[in-house]
Amino acid sequence: MIRVGIVGVGTVGESVAQILRANRDIISARAGKEIVVRKGVVRNLSRNRNVDIPLTDDVNEVLDDPEIDIVVELMGGVEEPYAVVKKALERGKAVVTANKALLAYHRYDLQEVAGELPFEFEASVAGGIPIIKALREGLSANHIESITGIINGTANYILTKMMNEGVDFGPVLEEAQELGYAEADPTFDIGGFDAAHKLLILASIAYGIDAKPEDILIEGIEQITQADIGFAKEFGYTIKLLGIAKKVGSFVELRVHPALVPQGRMIAKVDGVMNGISVIGDKVGETMYYGPGAGGDATASAVISDIIAIARGGKSSPMLGFKRPLESGLELLGRESVVSKYYLRLEVEDRPGVLAKVSRVMGEQQISIETMLQKPGSGESASLLLATHACEERSMQEALKALFELQSVKERPVMIRMEG
Repeated sequence: MIRVGIVGVGTVGESVAQILRANRDIISARAGKEIVVRKGVVRNLSRNRNVDIPLTDDVNEVLDDPEIDIVVELMGGVEEPYAVVKKALERGKAVVTANKALLAYHRYDLQEVAGELPFEFEASVAGGIPIIKALREGLSANHIESITGIINGTANYILTKMMNEGVDFGPVLEEAQELGYAEADPTFDIGGFDAAHKLLILASIAYGIDAKPEDILIEGIEQITQADIGFAKEFGYTIKLLGIAKKVGSFVELRVHPALVPQGRMIAKVDGVMNGISVIGDKVGETMYYGPGAGGDATASAVISDIIAIARGGKSSPMLGFKRPLESGLELLGRESVVSKYYLRLEVEDRPGVLAKVSRVMGEQQISIETMLQKPGSGESASLLLATHACEERSMQEALKALFELQSVKERPVMIRMEG
């Protein structure tokens, strides 16, 4: 028998306890052992929870219980769960977590503490999609050339509604909050931070790169309007919030931002609250992973798959999947060195000579314009929409600064990167 302690019996924790009970027979058959939740830890014992397990508000009742084999951490946050997980490992207990923020900051030091103890985290990225196992095991014979993921369902839901129904950002966000897809404070999701935490975990497994959220380019979807949607549709693109990890020579670029994606790409077809991740390996080519990225049952499914894997006999490799430096020599590419195509939206005065001034600024930074549209605005203004050929991020940022300083440009320019 495997005995489990759940630290954090919220939405996911409740689902874990319920599924372990409801699907007990098939889980026991696959694990080779019965799996039982011995105790759950909650902050508020007075709140009703739909589980039939003993509850406590003292985490030490789980950490100090010698009969508990696996600690499942579902608290959320960073430093408090870090202390809990570290103590569990120091007491010789295996750990399963769904906490991407914890791993975004502490994955490498937790790997050192864990040593040969099982430490599993499939549920930390893309909910019910087994992307961690795919990278760590199924694609282990490959050098990973790139990972491109839609890994935040809230942002994908908002952008899908904006693309398909012509609704503005604000009303769609309110609808997402009413439906429970977005939190009361949605900054973490729409600002790209949730996706960045997940991307860092995937990049560690694929490249062995150690980076924190503060080290990488992160942008959200708040500035996207129907003008941008219209340009995307007219030229055969859709707009998605992407997490991108890509090997470029001896560097790895990591970035999270909205992007114009050609409608023909598989990842462009991932709509609503669903997640999708494209992984390109040097031998296997492109593989695509699709499914629900959040929700109690989907995330709990991944948590339980990790518990079953541990019950079957522990582990054969460290938590991130490599025992010695992986892809040695790789460094994080500075965000100013990222190369991309760009889309720009400028609100300008509608008078002769403005276009020439814009073109001159772009030319001074050696940026070539590929496509341009002008849309009438209100009064004596116009929206200038343009797409560039590939250039370095540093050149684009200099151009944006110079454009905003032009008297004929009425608002700060909006920029969205374009992915081929």
